[in-house]
Amino acid sequence: MLFSAKLELRMLESHRPDLQPQNINGWFWSGSGAKIGPTNQRNTGDWSATGGFGTPQPDNREAPQGNDESCLSILNNFYNDGIKWHDVACHHVKPFVCEDSDELLNFVASRNPGIRL
Repeated sequence: MLFSAKLELRMLESHRPDLQPQNINGWFWSGSGAKIGPTNQRNTGDWSATGGFGTPQPDNREAPQGNDESCLSILNNFYNDGIKWHDVACHHVKPFVCEDSDELLNFVASRNPGIRL
């Protein structure tokens, strides 16, 4: 699920001018396509003010190592900042949150006959 968010972001960036510049306006929920607020307007308090380099998130910290941080992770006080959003490289294995929608539930049911949802 997290990896698909990265692919969707790259696929949509050329078709949606409202997602530019990408690091500020390019964040959205992959299941619904609903935009997440600009990262330079931190009035909601979702994004962390710190991270591995002590800079506000998203910071794309792993870019120099060739890892684009295109996935959003909710970390639980990992940087002594409470439960906050951080941009992370999509290869990091983390628990994830799935969006519940009729379309996604129907897809899961079609691939898993007899599953109780």
